[in-house]
Amino acid sequence: DKTVSLRKDLSEMHEWITQAEEEYLERDFEYKTPDELQKAVEELKRAKEEAMQKEVKVKLITESVNNFIAKAPPAAHEALKKELDVLITSYQRLCSRLNGKCKTLEEVWACWRELLSYLDAENKWLNEIELKLKATENIQGGAEEISESLDSLEHLMRHPEDNRNQIRELAQTLTDGGILDELINEKLEKFNTRWEELQQEAVRRQKSLEQSIQSAQETDKTLRLIQESLSAIDKQLTAYIADRVDAAQVPQEAQ
Repeated sequence: DKTVSLRKDLSEMHEWITQAEEEYLERDFEYKTPDELQKAVEELKRAKEEAMQKEVKVKLITESVNNFIAKAPPAAHEALKKELDVLITSYQRLCSRLNGKCKTLEEVWACWRELLSYLDAENKWLNEIELKLKATENIQGGAEEISESLDSLEHLMRHPEDNRNQIRELAQTLTDGGILDELINEKLEKFNTRWEELQQEAVRRQKSLEQSIQSAQETDKTLRLIQESLSAIDKQLTAYIADRVDAAQVPQEAQ
């Protein structure tokens, strides 16, 4: 009869809700690789969409039960109405939980992608430092040229800490939740080691360039003094030639 048919529909819907809860909400999930995390996001999206599609069936069951209750004797009302209320509450709770978990996982995935983006940006900057250090390794030239290289290196080192702070915060957020923790710790250890090594090398190179500038300046000063002295001697000798003074008359200059 109609009651049996309605109860069957209610039971089937209850079974689907219970199965969905067990499959997507009650299981313990572990995300050790980006592929596992991405797959979980996609599965949860599908589950959320499937649950939304079930709304039509829930409405049809609700309508059928209400129509039956309107015509059936009062004795048949209470149990059926209670079953319907339980179904609607369970369905709404499932949708809410699926939406919440899907949103959380999507945010986690976005957090992972953002972390990769910041790591990529910082590694590109470290690549630039590496190239700059190689370019200044055996630099030749005067004080001005060395000074330009030093200025260029110092300008590159004036890099904001914002990206590195973001990397720390994003990594902490993910690993606190046990998500991709081994992979993230590995990436961070590699990045931080490289960052520290290049920072230390850059500081050493800056000091070395500063010393090279000082030496070049001293050399330039000595050469300038020699040039001035030679110029003065040249003028004196030119004057002697003009006055027809020979070396025998000026033994010091002749020597």
